[in-house]
Amino acid sequence: MSAAPALLEMRQITKEFPGVKALSDVSLTVRRGEVHAICGENGAGKSTLMKVLSGVYPHGTYDGDIVFEGEIVQFKDIRASERAGIVIIHQELALIPELSIAENIFLGNERARGGRIDWVGTNRRAIELLRHVGLREDPETPIKTIGVGKQQLVEIAKALNKDVKLLILDEPTAALNEEDSAHLLDLIEGLRERGITSIIISHKLNEIERIADSVTIIRDGRSIETLDVAAGGVDEDRIIKGMVGRSLESRFPEHTPRLGETFFEVQDWTVEHPQVAGRLVCKGSSFHVRRGEIVGFAGLMGAGRTELMRSIFGRSYGTLLGGRMILDGREVTLKNVSQAIDAGIGYVTEDRKVLGLNLLDDIKTTTTAARLKKIAKHLVVDRNAEFAAADGYRRSLRTKTPSVEEGVAKLSGGNQQKVVLAKWLFAEPELLILDEPTRGIDVGAKYEIYGIIQQLADAGKGVIVVSSELPELLGLSDRIYTICEGRITGELAKHEATQENLMRLMTTTGSAAGRAATPAAGSTGATAAR
Repeated sequence: MSAAPALLEMRQITKEFPGVKALSDVSLTVRRGEVHAICGENGAGKSTLMKVLSGVYPHGTYDGDIVFEGEIVQFKDIRASERAGIVIIHQELALIPELSIAENIFLGNERARGGRIDWVGTNRRAIELLRHVGLREDPETPIKTIGVGKQQLVEIAKALNKDVKLLILDEPTAALNEEDSAHLLDLIEGLRERGITSIIISHKLNEIERIADSVTIIRDGRSIETLDVAAGGVDEDRIIKGMVGRSLESRFPEHTPRLGETFFEVQDWTVEHPQVAGRLVCKGSSFHVRRGEIVGFAGLMGAGRTELMRSIFGRSYGTLLGGRMILDGREVTLKNVSQAIDAGIGYVTEDRKVLGLNLLDDIKTTTTAARLKKIAKHLVVDRNAEFAAADGYRRSLRTKTPSVEEGVAKLSGGNQQKVVLAKWLFAEPELLILDEPTRGIDVGAKYEIYGIIQQLADAGKGVIVVSSELPELLGLSDRIYTICEGRITGELAKHEATQENLMRLMTTTGSAAGRAATPAAGSTGATAAR
């Protein structure tokens, strides 16, 4: 059977920004009706290439040609590309939280009669589109009340309303749990069966291996190769080799933990939702961390992992109703973030755009923001010390930027994550909480970050890692706690933990969950809800 004809060709695309060449003679061909994956390290140019294609970077700001349906196209803006049938869904979803599902779907493309919006027709059409993506929600439901997985489906419904021919998805599953990710991938396969072509950018190589027909690899702004998955011989290791230019023998650095005494404990921690009175987001949680230990927290989306960690970090989420926090053998009360930092606790948030970064700041200011005392003399910041510290982390974390004077808003998502991590490494906490630390990070950079986490543990620090990726927790953690509906439902030592028993404990509810025990400080056994 002959290959399908080309729907899209991008020929020798070159895109420059002041001080950096983001793309250099990148070429790729996407066949009609296929799922075409684009893989590469953070800052390789993947998102930049898609912004060129979709008109975010208009014709005239780049060199090279875009050929769509056999004709050279020159998009002046994103609306021009959408009229041609090209729709991009960015990693940061373009939805307005206060508006309804229907209003978001038709925003800028409203259905009107006689100069007035036809709400009956709007909602009827919204229901049809939602049915196509497998979402059963009232179209009048505000976007802010549904989860991220459902918001992704709303974005795809919005694309279908625009008669999409080529759908571009930039890290579509980065913020989703395994169940929502699987549903979204099933939907993309369903779109393929309907003749809709998709380009997907993702760092989750297992998903790429499952769904893609072809994989184009970009490295340092250049297209390296395109792999035909159907021809065989394409697996995660093969993709990694193309991305990083070498074989990666292991996804996790070798590590032998050196565990010390328990130095951090939380006992019977109970927290109420900040807006909904009586709704508990943490229900009598108890756990401990030893020096030199990496402790994982597993749970489905909405289980309460982030709520627990934020409430510990200076009560930055919810209302504390009860519980004790013990640090180095004495009970402490940390009423705000400043007190938490002074006590030696750091927190890398899962939401870097909103909570982790000030997008108006540059890299050097951000890197030192959590511990200005280290570089200040008589309340005046030493700018030379600030620059030196930030540049040191730029080099050690391999953050792709021409200078630490650059604004963090100009960085790719993965490189922004490295700056957030640098900020807390600079603060030198005794306990570092990492909430989804490798979200949107390429496999090579993940390996480096895992090494840094292990170095922190080897220096006698305690590390908590919250992750939706169970293989990450299994490969990195010395112990793993599971959470379901605000309760800690189990605890497993490294040698006992598997994806299957973690998932069982992550879905344990009811009174059994409340009886899950936590071992005494310093014990090495494991307990689980029965």
